[in-house]
Amino acid sequence: MFGFPISTPRPRKDYASCSGCGLCLLVCPVWRRSRDIGLAPLGRAKALQHGAVAADIAESIQSCTLCAACEPACPEDIGLVAMTLDLRRQLIQPAAVPSLRARMDEQAARPLAPRPSSSAVLLPGQALREHPGTLARAAALLGGMSNIPIADDDGSDIALALEAGVETPAQRLQQFLQPLRGLKNVAVADGLLLRHLRQWLPGSKIASLGLALSSLAQVRRALRASDLYVIEPRAYHADYQRLVKHYDALRSDAGCTLNLDLQRIAIPASARSLAQRLEPETAADIRDDSVQARWILQGRNVERIVVENLEDSAAFERVSKLPVVHLADLADDGTS
Repeated sequence: MFGFPISTPRPRKDYASCSGCGLCLLVCPVWRRSRDIGLAPLGRAKALQHGAVAADIAESIQSCTLCAACEPACPEDIGLVAMTLDLRRQLIQPAAVPSLRARMDEQAARPLAPRPSSSAVLLPGQALREHPGTLARAAALLGGMSNIPIADDDGSDIALALEAGVETPAQRLQQFLQPLRGLKNVAVADGLLLRHLRQWLPGSKIASLGLALSSLAQVRRALRASDLYVIEPRAYHADYQRLVKHYDALRSDAGCTLNLDLQRIAIPASARSLAQRLEPETAADIRDDSVQARWILQGRNVERIVVENLEDSAAFERVSKLPVVHLADLADDGTS
């Protein structure tokens, strides 16, 4: 169903390999906002090399947005996302964590979700579920002749637990994975969950929703040269070397511009710390996302913004009057 190869994750180095080159600073949204090396990947790695423990650098660990832009920029090939997640597991958990654990326990008590009726499934995430029309169009596009099944249990609580460094109860994890085992294709909207699904479901092709949709001819035909196409950075950076080629081809075919810097690193539009992820939207969310969105738009002459991740829509709508559409809605815009 998804006609493209999926790379196998490779082992990566840890903080001990950090040479202090500072290239990660150039792409880090937290560094760009704060200019505090201690809050950036370089600061965390160097602190750990000099004997610090997680509690000593808790603010830095929780400030990370997990956009993963630092990973392809790192010449030492350090697994910086895995490092940060491991450090979060060592911290005293935020106040919002008990409610997250309760949410997972409540979900685990529910009956097992039915196995999809086809060999493929879509895990949409909370943001896409809140837009049922866009979700339906995504399922129709991915399914071709018949809609791809939408998972009743998309693991949104597990995705948030991963981000918070909270251990998912074994019963809840198995409940989530059981209906997915043996499926040929899984499309997932959450880029962090995608990384883990590739480990948990080694026999399946796990693709980001953005990659799956942007591989379709009818979607590519609907893109315009005047569009700004905004890549979801977490999934992109998880498979950077291969996806650079995919999006370069997309840009060449459509003539659109992308949210990439000169090193082909994806600039995140929604750059939120752990606290901002766990709590309802705050003034800090709006400020930080607005800074990122303005940075992406700076110097670009575009007429429309196309997003892979619906969380990015609000950020662009705050700082621009340009129309913002999700990738799944392109086929209905009358240009195909």
